[in-house]
Amino acid sequence: MAKRESLGNESVKKEPAKKKLTKEEQEKKKLALEIIERLKKEYPDAGCTLDYNEAWKLLVSVRLAAQCTDARVNVVVEDLYAKFPDVSALADADVEEIEKIVKPCGLGHSKARDISACMKILRDQYEGKVPDDFDGLLKLPGVGRKSANLIMGDVFGKPAIVTDTHCIRLVNRMGLVDGIKEPKKVEMALWKLIPPEEGSDFCHRLVYHGREICTARTRPYCDRCCLKDICKKCDV
Repeated sequence: MAKRESLGNESVKKEPAKKKLTKEEQEKKKLALEIIERLKKEYPDAGCTLDYNEAWKLLVSVRLAAQCTDARVNVVVEDLYAKFPDVSALADADVEEIEKIVKPCGLGHSKARDISACMKILRDQYEGKVPDDFDGLLKLPGVGRKSANLIMGDVFGKPAIVTDTHCIRLVNRMGLVDGIKEPKKVEMALWKLIPPEEGSDFCHRLVYHGREICTARTRPYCDRCCLKDICKKCDV
């Protein structure tokens, strides 16, 4: 797991403008702050579960992680980087060669195509560096809001809300949002509740909590949950 690094410019992704919270939102914000503190104690060292030591590698990994486990991605990229060790090498690689390596992650052709196109843009337009502004990231092939937020938070230490499947499921269950499933709408709702400096780590902790306690494929282990007395849908 890599530490955040400072690369490139100092532009900041702007979260939605602050508006006065409704009474319901104020209650949810109070709940959110309590959840944040409890999860901090439960998972003090939680961070990105994708392995990387350079920003462009995280960019590759988040594309491969679509409909694939982080654990498998971490294995596959070892072979990818052994053959193509930098941005230029990967940009010059044939899409077919990339596809052969990343095929175990699923959707091999589309992922290989996006990775190739993305690396070409980094090489030709950004001197091999990953852009550190949100809109710039969204223009890269295969990069959506979730991936852009992950990179903004983990690589550049900027405010970020990563609405992956764990985040969406858990914040609905906890009562921070009410029946919202669309990632962007969940993100916008959480910007009102989560302090900007807490967003990235909060989302990482939700991943850990979702895997260990508030599971999706089995009945949640509410009896062992640090949030059982404040979670809206706790089964205890």
